[in-house]
Amino acid sequence: MKPHRATLILVLGILGLIVYGPLGIVAWVMGNGDLKDMAAGTMDPSGRSMTNAGRICGMIATILMIIAVVVLGLLFALGILGAVATQHR
Repeated sequence: MKPHRATLILVLGILGLIVYGPLGIVAWVMGNGDLKDMAAGTMDPSGRSMTNAGRICGMIATILMIIAVVVLGLLFALGILGAVATQHR
């Protein structure tokens, strides 16, 4: 059996939430892969709950990152529209 990577996945998920959003994607993908391996019986299942927690943190970090990008894009577009509107007065 392969050893679990629960600690790494949890750390990546938390860092994705706090420091750098793209790490959340890494935690999400690694967590999904490890949970599949655990279900198949090829990976040590003792880290299942920590792996799942890291995966969920990664999901939240990814969703928050996407929301932030959309909001910043909208603010940027509104800023451009505001600048254009003031120049035409």
